[in-house]
Amino acid sequence: MQDATAILDFWFGGDEVSAAEHERLALRWFRRDDAFDAEIRERFGGQVDAALAGELDAWTTRPASWLALLLLLDQFPRNLHRNSAAAFAGDRKAQRFALGGIARGDDRVLAPRYRAFAYLPLEHAEDIALQQRCIALFEALAADPQAQPAAAYLSYLDYARRHCDVIRRYGRFPHRNRVLGRTTTPEEQAYLDAGGGF
Repeated sequence: MQDATAILDFWFGGDEVSAAEHERLALRWFRRDDAFDAEIRERFGGQVDAALAGELDAWTTRPASWLALLLLLDQFPRNLHRNSAAAFAGDRKAQRFALGGIARGDDRVLAPRYRAFAYLPLEHAEDIALQQRCIALFEALAADPQAQPAAAYLSYLDYARRHCDVIRRYGRFPHRNRVLGRTTTPEEQAYLDAGGGF
């Protein structure tokens, strides 16, 4: 559990953070930062490999370690393997584990700022049913009075809806086509040329 706690503290900055600190963390989470990526690689690269290999599956038995495992499978590979197929290597496993934890109610014992990252594996899914489930979860999260600052959670919901719209339209995320070796359709190319993607 100590390793899981270190992951959560690194990612979330501890249990209590100010709105300004939350904003600073969000910039790290969702914008490219080579120094941040290097820090993840140095501190947690081995654990990412272990999670992908199934060596940390037992972490699903507690809500906090379940969330840490989701970060190792879903978020950290995106930092460590930008612009490569390896960025998505943990997605299916993360989605399966996310659904299992949600079914157990693990998400509901977490603070709102943690819960958002339990739902992001579903937002990353190229599956319309999982996308719709993700929207419902983010709607409930945004309506939670403890989810503050409210604007941050409305932003999560907006992005969930935008991801779902892409999957509804194309059945996949066109911006992944090149690294996954998929042929881009003319319609997808027009979307990409117009700045589409996440």
